[in-house]
Amino acid sequence: MVYHKTKQDAFQAAQKATMEAKEWHDHLVRDQADYGHQLAHLRQEVNEAFAQIENALEVASETQRVQLEKFRNDLQGIVAEINQDE
Repeated sequence: MVYHKTKQDAFQAAQKATMEAKEWHDHLVRDQADYGHQLAHLRQEVNEAFAQIENALEVASETQRVQLEKFRNDLQGIVAEINQDE
């Protein structure tokens, strides 16, 4: 994982990782043969996004912190949905 030095770099990395995880979640198809592979990749994306958020929170401004918490809540919603489906 890459750690970013500036507030803006760290925030943008967390934002990008969260968006990628959301995209994987949006395109997850439960009835496809490769669902297990898709799910594993989604979990990896979510874990990376959580790590990027934690990294960004270490240097975030108050405004960024509010948005980062929203990103974290969105990811927690994805995790809860995945866990419910299993």
